[in-house]
Amino acid sequence: MSRRVRRKVARKGKEKVVLPCYPEIEEEVSGSVQNWIVDWTSLPDDTVIQLFSCLNYRDRASLSSTCKTWRVLGSSPCLWTSLDLRAHKCNDAMAASLAARCVNLQKLRFRGAESADAILHLQARNLREISGDYCRKITDATLSVIVARHEALESLQLGPDFCERISSDAIKAIAICCPKLKKLRLSGIRDVHADAIIALTKHCQNLTDIGFIDCLNIDEMALGNVLSVRFLSVAGTSNMKWGVVSHLWHKLPNLTGLDVSRTDIGSAAVSRLLSSSQSLKVLCALNCPVLEEDTNFARRKYKNKLLLDPFSEIMKEIAFLLVDITKKGKNVFLDWRNSKNKDKNLDDIMTWIEWILSHTLLRIAESNQQGLNDFWLEQGASLLLNLMQSSQEDVQERAATGLATFVVIDDENASIHCGRAEAVMQDGGIRLLLNLAKSWREGLQSEAAKAIANLSVNANVAKAVAEEGGINILAGLARSMNRLVAEEAAGGLWNLSVGEEHKGAIAEAGGVKALVDLIFKWSSGGDGVLERAAGALANLAADDKCSTEVAVAGGVQALVMLARNCKFEGVQEQAARALANLAAHGDSNSNNAAVGQEAGALEALVQLTQSPHEGVRQEAAGALWNLSFDDRNREAIAAAGGVEALVALAQGCSNASPGLQERAAGALWGLSVSEANSVAIGREGGVVPLIALARSEAADVHETAAGALWNLAFNPGNALRIVEEGGVPALVNLCSSSVSKMARFMAALALAYMFDGRMDEFALIGTSSESISKSVSLDGSRRMALKHIEAFVLTFSDQQTFSAAAASSAPAALAQVTEGARIQEAGHLRCSGAEIGRFVTMLRNPSSVLKACAAFALLQFTIPGGRHAMHHASLMQNAGAARVLRAAAAAATAPLEAKIFARIVLRNLEHHHIEPSL
Repeated sequence: MSRRVRRKVARKGKEKVVLPCYPEIEEEVSGSVQNWIVDWTSLPDDTVIQLFSCLNYRDRASLSSTCKTWRVLGSSPCLWTSLDLRAHKCNDAMAASLAARCVNLQKLRFRGAESADAILHLQARNLREISGDYCRKITDATLSVIVARHEALESLQLGPDFCERISSDAIKAIAICCPKLKKLRLSGIRDVHADAIIALTKHCQNLTDIGFIDCLNIDEMALGNVLSVRFLSVAGTSNMKWGVVSHLWHKLPNLTGLDVSRTDIGSAAVSRLLSSSQSLKVLCALNCPVLEEDTNFARRKYKNKLLLDPFSEIMKEIAFLLVDITKKGKNVFLDWRNSKNKDKNLDDIMTWIEWILSHTLLRIAESNQQGLNDFWLEQGASLLLNLMQSSQEDVQERAATGLATFVVIDDENASIHCGRAEAVMQDGGIRLLLNLAKSWREGLQSEAAKAIANLSVNANVAKAVAEEGGINILAGLARSMNRLVAEEAAGGLWNLSVGEEHKGAIAEAGGVKALVDLIFKWSSGGDGVLERAAGALANLAADDKCSTEVAVAGGVQALVMLARNCKFEGVQEQAARALANLAAHGDSNSNNAAVGQEAGALEALVQLTQSPHEGVRQEAAGALWNLSFDDRNREAIAAAGGVEALVALAQGCSNASPGLQERAAGALWGLSVSEANSVAIGREGGVVPLIALARSEAADVHETAAGALWNLAFNPGNALRIVEEGGVPALVNLCSSSVSKMARFMAALALAYMFDGRMDEFALIGTSSESISKSVSLDGSRRMALKHIEAFVLTFSDQQTFSAAAASSAPAALAQVTEGARIQEAGHLRCSGAEIGRFVTMLRNPSSVLKACAAFALLQFTIPGGRHAMHHASLMQNAGAARVLRAAAAAATAPLEAKIFARIVLRNLEHHHIEPSL
């Protein structure tokens, strides 16, 4: 299976065709036809048939049902000579409905066992070619019935995935039923016995192209007797007896091309085959470990013969076949395709070389082997780009898939090889892929979009994709009725939306609406497309403007629907992440409230915090954290069981990732803004896990744990619990040692709450549920706490600057102190009237340390430019804080820090008082 890279952003920042939509074209058309109506039925028949030919079979059939004229034209035999069933699920009923049109069907492509079963109902007895993939579940019985009904079959290809349930019995049935067979390529069959090969030799006299690829065992002697064979591939097949091969196969009179790539063939067998065979023109031996490790193997020129091995420059080697056509050898496939002098024998060889190279390069890319970087950079990427221009659709698809795959070095962490990605870009690969993506063939659209998606993990490639118009193309493909096309296009938009510079362009191209529509369109049975669509929306929602567009397009409803109903963890994770990002713009739009008001949203997120998958738990907790900034959401989360769920999450994440720890503590911090929730968190046992998280090694976890403990400590009962559970040493450690200023600040404030006297009164009353069982020395804890609070405040107190400020009333002196004391992130904190009142009261506390701490805190909350400075200034002015501040600033016994900080706060209040009139 080919791999797909998934790019995840936000916590750090890891196939249907509606043709691509081009807005500039739409505008021209709408401007020219706005005053008249198009009569589509008046189009010439040839034009209608041409339009029909660009549609998949389902759209073609649907359009045929619109009127009698189009019904007749839609059944034209020329439209139904080939049929690709891979785009959509095709069952027996669908196949039966198409049967009347398939009388002259020549070529068929299908995907999976269900479509294989449905082939019989097409009643296309004149079929010449059948090609299938995802064939793991196809059985001998199914394949035998298919070939029995299609005796005119000339080509049968199943792969490249393994045909695990097909045996030699089915091969014998193919031989007996299909005497006109010319090409047989099967992948992953366990054993190809002699009797099956003998049957092919006996009954299929015209069999010239055989591929038994990635098989376990093949009878070499029997295969050496298929005298009609011209092109033979045993690539990836194990347990080959190369001594037998080299002594027998060189006698095959018509053998022109032999592919032994990815096998354990040695130099002796290679040399004997090339030197002894009279007819052999091309031997492909790529990625053969034994051959590569043979230091004694000396490549030599064989007259009129090509050896394609790891030591050769493949393009130059192939150029020897085209000596009359090309001299440079840089793009031999293009030179061959454009040649006016056609040679059927050469065309057959080049067509076969394209096929085996595309297959082998894809398999090598999928294996992600070490030590092949030079090969990919020097010629592998160029080969794939050349093969993408083949006239063979399956070669083009495999080449595009190969490009999508060979750049990936770590699928789980969404890592790609930058050198390989940029090699594709520098060789013109982006434009080639975008041209393929604009093809009307859905298989090519899908594979090209997948390659674009993976390559776009690289920022330089993403920029090139955008500059080449790729965003519009992907947005158009995301509207496709083909799920696989839409899925890969959504993946491309997901990766492109990582870049801030691309978000607006995606929105302008209609990408937001297309992604939201995808979720509703494939709400069931499309986990891949849902994950990619939700991931892209999550990235887009991180942008304020795009966040609004997501909501307007119905994204809130769509994402909540996924969070509620989808059981696939990847979809759940991205839906929760998207809702978290939507809710992160509380001050600039109404999305936070909108998410909370969507039916079932909060309950679904609370439920997801109990998921067995850490990523889902993390994103759900992050969403609840952001949503808790809204007052109504905060209470609704608690009503939905959020307190209990988040406490349980915090209790269970001691060994989890820092991201989950941060969000679990953050969500409890958000909920604990409410006094009732704070009490409930303490009662549910939330204190102990928060103390444990405060001991984390991650600074981000320090901040959220300290913030939650700060809020909890406002309640005297919780404060006593924190002391009893050993929280003082943890907060002291944060206050003195954390690399995060915010964590140190909030830890100091929590300690100040705990020892400003209110907890002492509570402890004397003895209402703590655990005070009987736990004996705690409040005096010792108080001394420890005050000592470290004082040390914390003093780190922001430069003695020289403070002395200058004390001796002068000039604003510049106070401004200098303010700049040195300012904690930038503290401007985002929002306090209630009760909290501000508590700090004001603390200014009267007999402890000089607490006075200084209170003044320092009020300074942070009122510094002009802070997000909530005006709000805090208003609360202080309403509470008459100015009088208390003036007293603190003038107190003879107050520490210098408290005096200076109090003066600065008074100055801040004056600033906010006159600000509205400016």
